[in-house]
Amino acid sequence: MKLNQLVQTNNKANSVGKNAKMFFMNTLISTFIFSVGVNMLMFLPAYFFKTDKLTDISYALTFIALAIFGLINHAITFPSLILALMIFAWAIRLGAYLLSRIRKIGKDKRFDDKREKFWSFAAFWLIQGVTVWVVLLPSNLFFGNDVRSLPAIAYVGAIIWLIGLTIEAFSDKQKYDFINDPRNKGKWVNTGLWKYSRHPNYFGEILLWIGVYIFTIFGLSTTQAAIGILGPLYIALLIGFVSGIPLLEKSAERKWGKDKGYQEYKKSTSVLIPFLNTEKK
Repeated sequence: MKLNQLVQTNNKANSVGKNAKMFFMNTLISTFIFSVGVNMLMFLPAYFFKTDKLTDISYALTFIALAIFGLINHAITFPSLILALMIFAWAIRLGAYLLSRIRKIGKDKRFDDKREKFWSFAAFWLIQGVTVWVVLLPSNLFFGNDVRSLPAIAYVGAIIWLIGLTIEAFSDKQKYDFINDPRNKGKWVNTGLWKYSRHPNYFGEILLWIGVYIFTIFGLSTTQAAIGILGPLYIALLIGFVSGIPLLEKSAERKWGKDKGYQEYKKSTSVLIPFLNTEKK
């Protein structure tokens, strides 16, 4: 009798383990397909109408759509709702800002060599879909875990997220106001938070996703936490070494590289983390 009970217990444990692995893989696969699918659908009108007005707004909207996808496919709990609201708040603010900006400037120079080429433009949209999926890895894994309570670490993560969001929002507003002031034509932004960092908006962006990861980590298994850390790590590497800071630094160097004032600003102002100056002002 005891032997039968042990066998049954072992079978149940194996069954639970297999179900957990299947659920884990289903979450990763379904969210990947959804994220890429949304972006490829948005790519079609962007390509055929040769418009850049859909690119950034679709990026923000995919975060919202993927968060909703995670919510409606699992039990909606207080922690999962708070996490979704954090994602919504960031995406709505960023989407509104980027839409306002592209409506004013008309086109995005990043796509001048891609907009007319189907496969090159499609590749960008594909990468954008993958980016959203990777960044939201910890969030989507969290949504599937039926977490019911918020420990202290979650509040720490939420505070870090709020600080990052505030820094990003203020940085974007300060840059927008500076650029649209006729008196600043031809100048680089060096006021407000831009006085202490050459890219404070990116610092805020990285910080808020670190906050999201910290918020979710208590509700993730060890394996999920190890995979989830790819979210903030990916966005930090993307911004720091691929499509964010490097491109803007090259552009700034082309514009003001021979300006002594700009070179002094560069030497005395941190490239990313505020106040981390290489020289005293």
